[in-house]
Amino acid sequence: MQYMLLIYGDMEGFPEMSEEQQAAEMKRWYDYSEWLSAKGWMRAGDALQGVEHATSVRLRDGERIVTDGPFAETKETLGGYYLIDTENLDDAIEAASECPGAMYGTIEVRPVLDLPAEAPQG
Repeated sequence: MQYMLLIYGDMEGFPEMSEEQQAAEMKRWYDYSEWLSAKGWMRAGDALQGVEHATSVRLRDGERIVTDGPFAETKETLGGYYLIDTENLDDAIEAASECPGAMYGTIEVRPVLDLPAEAPQG
């Protein structure tokens, strides 16, 4: 079953780290990606640019509303994701608990909805 690991955290402290601290933190993420791959669970994953680069789009009464910034103001923001494929939720929870972001943020484990490849006829 496929799961999205949505990584939420407060990224404000990262720029304040020394170059050595940043490099050590990034190594933890690369090591985690390698661990997921070695387990055969890794399907995809990416880090996202900061919320200051976000654009939110809404449609209200047929009108498109475009605003700078995230959908909601929160301290923890979506910083990235992993798409994994595991046998069950317990394995997905194991993967989430090994994620470096779990130490200072939240990893949301969400099953991917299995939709048919083609739209229903009719």
